[in-house]
Amino acid sequence: MSRHPPPPPLSDVPLEPGLYVVATPIGNLRDITLRALDVLNGCDLLLAEDTRVTGKLLAAYGLSKTMARYDEHAAERARPKIMTALEAGQSVALVSDAGTPLVSDPGYRLVKEVVEAGFRVFPIPGPSAALAALTLAGLPTDRFLFAGFTPPRSAARRTFLAEFAQARATLIFYETGPRLRASLEDMLAVFGPRQAAVTRELTKLYETAVRGTLDQLAIDPALEEPKGEIVVLVGPGVAEIATEADADLALAEALTRLAPGEAASEVAKSLGLNRRDLYRRALALKDDR
Repeated sequence: MSRHPPPPPLSDVPLEPGLYVVATPIGNLRDITLRALDVLNGCDLLLAEDTRVTGKLLAAYGLSKTMARYDEHAAERARPKIMTALEAGQSVALVSDAGTPLVSDPGYRLVKEVVEAGFRVFPIPGPSAALAALTLAGLPTDRFLFAGFTPPRSAARRTFLAEFAQARATLIFYETGPRLRASLEDMLAVFGPRQAAVTRELTKLYETAVRGTLDQLAIDPALEEPKGEIVVLVGPGVAEIATEADADLALAEALTRLAPGEAASEVAKSLGLNRRDLYRRALALKDDR
């Protein structure tokens, strides 16, 4: 008896004309969605970041499709042909090598051009390394910020990281094995010893997650140039207690746009202060004008 069930029957309903942005597995091929298979089977044109990688995915499900290359090098010359296909009423599918297209992968300019030309764009959701890592890390998930790949050199990387130092959210970065150690050291210098996690090879045989504070991770021997694709997550920092001067400054700005009650609500949410006290202060500031 087979250990795995056979692939499900695919839909024979014709696809509507438009661009289909299709998420594909980040490791485990069985993470493909049924709708993604329908689109890959039924589209008139399949755009792939690397046709060899996508060819393996198609072969695993018994599919065959004529593909065109769409990566950062081929994008400019490929887009006119894609627009011609859409004008002819065809269905065009876009995939990256793994995960959700456009997320640190080519595709944004294509989607923008398709939308501006009045054609439909269909999201076909599925795997994402950033979201998979977030669910695995054990860090707060109510608010998160995806920052993509960090710059390769330390000085630029620290400047880049400093942009997110005040964000009250779990930060998600992509990183490479050879740069991981230096990147963790720069994160420690910028963020301090926050809780963090390093995940690699998500959904694959050697999937791992190393959790701890940034000072611990920066010296962890298990993280010395690990192989595979890596996602680094850094927990949110502790909010600083706002002063009366901070509150007055924020209220004064908010009162240029909002009524006192609305201004008090906005500032209370952003600074974590008591709304009733801020409302009284907002009325006083308004009377002083």
